[in-house]
Amino acid sequence: MQAKARYKKPTEERLKRSALHYLERYASSAANLRRVLQRKVSKACRSLELEPQDYEPMIDRVVSLCVETGLINDLHYAETKAASLRRRGGSKRKIEAQLIAKGVDRDILQNVLESDDEAELQAAIAFARRRRLGPFRKAADRDQRRDKDLAALCRAGFAFEVARQVIDAHQEIEHDQSGFSD
Repeated sequence: MQAKARYKKPTEERLKRSALHYLERYASSAANLRRVLQRKVSKACRSLELEPQDYEPMIDRVVSLCVETGLINDLHYAETKAASLRRRGGSKRKIEAQLIAKGVDRDILQNVLESDDEAELQAAIAFARRRRLGPFRKAADRDQRRDKDLAALCRAGFAFEVARQVIDAHQEIEHDQSGFSD
């Protein structure tokens, strides 16, 4: 039988160390770091029979210290996360949902997502390539799988017109992505 985890009473110094340890390993928004610290405090309080609300001001001070020192920058976090998701084939809707889930402010989100339609198209191509849809599928299977490929792109959050443009593209986009001009 495994021994029960022993928790220490949360202090501002322990929370600072926890925040630094977390930020060394992961990029984070201020709201996400706040949630991480709240979970940590909540576990300790449950074990020690303390009230988690008593530690909220301490969590707020630690998060604001991280923001003031530049360890957390929501704009930079949103830009890098969005660029990473775009490269992997994430649609604008998917990126927006993930950034909202991480607590990024809507104003910052609007600034980051104000990108051209070409980025959405490039992300759709990356998604289709990764999933081997449309022009990245064997030529024999393309026609009979067209509707399913369109549906897959639409479920991933891409607009129907973008999905149609990618799926109906000719095979040459595998080597030359400039074949998508209107």
